[in-house]
Amino acid sequence: MKIRIGDELLTEHVRVRIRLDFKGEARSGRFLFGSRSKEQVAEATREQQVAVLRNVPLQGIMIEDVDLSLDVYTVSQGSGRRTQDFAYAPIILTLRVENLDDLLPLLIKPEFRKIEFLSPENITLHRLDMERLLFRLSQSFQQEVKLIEQKYLH
Repeated sequence: MKIRIGDELLTEHVRVRIRLDFKGEARSGRFLFGSRSKEQVAEATREQQVAVLRNVPLQGIMIEDVDLSLDVYTVSQGSGRRTQDFAYAPIILTLRVENLDDLLPLLIKPEFRKIEFLSPENITLHRLDMERLLFRLSQSFQQEVKLIEQKYLH
């Protein structure tokens, strides 16, 4: 990423903070034992995903910090008599990225909730950078739609 400060052109990484909330649904065990609460499922999912993020490198992304300090929260969804409770276990990732389009794999996840740009204060994108970003965004969404179609059609 190239950043213009006055007449000077610098190459700097973009630092962002992203919040992902991992969903948990209560699962009943086969017998009397083994059932897990929605909060336990959400926490287990969060731990699994954090392990994946720490151990599987993402191109152009450097993980600076993983914050697991936020509490698990519960949300009721549905209408009328058919309401269902879901638990969500949030994490906050502080990342350093080379290009904005490197963020797309994280931004199209259903767990994505919020993004905050930490630095630089201003970003100017060249026309070609914007075209590349929008092209990669389109590709990412198309891949995600294909995965969803495969999941529900098969």
